[in-house]
Amino acid sequence: MNIATHTAHPQPDPAVVLSKAVARAAEKLGISRTILASVLGLSNPTVSRLYSGSYQLDQRRKEWEFALLFVRIFRSLDSMVGNEHTARQWLTSENRGLDGRPIDLIRQTEGLVRVAHYLDASRGLV
Repeated sequence: MNIATHTAHPQPDPAVVLSKAVARAAEKLGISRTILASVLGLSNPTVSRLYSGSYQLDQRRKEWEFALLFVRIFRSLDSMVGNEHTARQWLTSENRGLDGRPIDLIRQTEGLVRVAHYLDASRGLV
């Protein structure tokens, strides 16, 4: 009798995946750790631990929702402009549709949501 053993592939931990995605997105967009701390509602030391891998975002806290919105913004920009330089320029330029610079707006919850919705709507037009 031959018994086949099935090795289950472990599912990636969502907290590890999102934490890494947020750090990579911030790096690609040229967003400082200080600004990322504001976006996520975390302290600067916590963001440093996030980058080092010793802190993972918590699904039960608001930081999780903010991180999802931030990654959504990155993915939208990436799909629309296709390169980091143009995405960085877009973030730091005045935007009449948003009535401000996206980099400034994303530091507060309302602005983060507005920028994500704006990009979602813009992607729909492409």
